[in-house]
Amino acid sequence: MPNDDLTPTAAARAPLAPLPYDASYEQPEEDEAETTREMVDTLRKISETVRKDEGHAYRSVHAKSHGLLRGELQVLAGLPAVLAQGAFAQPGVHPVVMRLSSTPGDLLEDKVSTPRGMAIKLLDVQGARLPGSEGASTQDFVMVNGPAFSAPTAKKFLGNLKLLAGTTDKAPGAKNVLATALRGIENLLEKVGGGSAMLKSMGGHPATHPLGETYYTQVPILFGPYMAKLSLAPVSPELLALKDAPVDIGDRPDALREAVVQHFQTQGGTWELRVQLCLDLDTMPIEDASVVWPEDTSPYVAVARITVAPQPSWSEARVQAVNDGMAFSPWHGLAAHRPIGSVMRVRKAAYEMAARYRSEHNPVQVSEPKSLDAL
Repeated sequence: MPNDDLTPTAAARAPLAPLPYDASYEQPEEDEAETTREMVDTLRKISETVRKDEGHAYRSVHAKSHGLLRGELQVLAGLPAVLAQGAFAQPGVHPVVMRLSSTPGDLLEDKVSTPRGMAIKLLDVQGARLPGSEGASTQDFVMVNGPAFSAPTAKKFLGNLKLLAGTTDKAPGAKNVLATALRGIENLLEKVGGGSAMLKSMGGHPATHPLGETYYTQVPILFGPYMAKLSLAPVSPELLALKDAPVDIGDRPDALREAVVQHFQTQGGTWELRVQLCLDLDTMPIEDASVVWPEDTSPYVAVARITVAPQPSWSEARVQAVNDGMAFSPWHGLAAHRPIGSVMRVRKAAYEMAARYRSEHNPVQVSEPKSLDAL
């Protein structure tokens, strides 16, 4: 049940001086329209390749799910004005669906351990809508377990994506061997205080439990009149115990999904949804998505909590309702949370294409839910 006594942390009550958004802060890249077109074409090719192999249309990225969860999000009471924005303007409770995933567009065995994703969809959210989501009452936040994006700009991201697209459907056995080698290199780097986002994206991510991770939007959005990034952090003891906890992959191609199912058979979990406000464009840029915004300058502060009870986190009904029936996009939501920056701008058309492709080739049509009864 919701806790009406939930209040923001001391950090959230501290005075903040966020920088108001100005349209001049966004600077379209040269040939951004062409970048968008090539992005859509590249992602469609990934989807076509996977559909040919699997006989089913999957997302162009984040194709593989590890858990499909139903819960409640409670907006904290007593938020200061700078944090009481958009979906968090008023205290209240919203139904929420969460989808845990891995980033590639093909359905790889978990031996190829790549970054993890967390997509969140809030229901019953009221306010002025973003173009393309009129008539809906949902708000999506799409996150990955790293504080910054893998490329600074949309054009750089397109170059990386083309390289990854060339590996789709290529020698899955070789990918397993490569991933094992990359994890060894990554472990060595982390022991000396380093780490490589590129190695992790290629399959060298540590084989740790996805429920112990903190997830980030990585790229900025509007937060009412301000600019921000969001994170989702585990806070309940049963989730905190899974931080950096290894998962024995062995010969189990869906070991991460099995670990999530096992957890929610007997336990639930609570996360905090946190906001990091932009205070300075030099250290917290809008158009360079690869920069980690400094938390010592602007800490992530809680605006809501998500609670998930014990439940079956995987079933055919949930696969049909969420994997096939829903799309998660940062462009589904309120105008108060409009995505900003080149990476976010080009993703709008890419997300629309991916949802449309799945609707065209699967029996279930993609749509925005009015309730979570299907789960």
